Amino acid sequence: MERVDKTVNKAVNQAVSDLGAYIRTQRGNAQISLRQLAKRAGVSNPYLSQVERGLRKPSAEILQQIAKALRISAEALYVQAGILERREGGPVVDAILADPDLNERQKQVLLDIYGTFRREQGGPAAADGAPEGTTSATADAAQPQTEE
Repeated sequence: MERVDKTVNKAVNQAVSDLGAYIRTQRGNAQISLRQLAKRAGVSNPYLSQVERGLRKPSAEILQQIAKALRISAEALYVQAGILERREGGPVVDAILADPDLNERQKQVLLDIYGTFRREQGGPAAADGAPEGTTSATADAAQPQTEE
């Protein structure tokens, strides 16, 4: 039993460390300092530093604040933290979710369109990265309207 506990603790510590590295990478991509991110996320500098170094595991609420401050998907951080399971869909879905230049609505529209294309090509509907219940009407609504 003690061996299982050590294995679980090691896995949890690795996940927390990976989350911190992911946040640090996203902060670097956004070209903002630790202080700027801490201020935007409403957390202290030391706390954020500890998160990035893998010494603390932030709550879902703090992750959401960090994601908003980084202008990335909160879902991406939840997956990294192990709160949500990774959606299938591969690198395209990961790239869309991680793109700091897109807002949440834009990301969702792109995921809807991508899911529609995958379904049309016979790809697995559940692996498209779009949430359940997404229809092609959402993707159609995102198409630019041209005057005839």
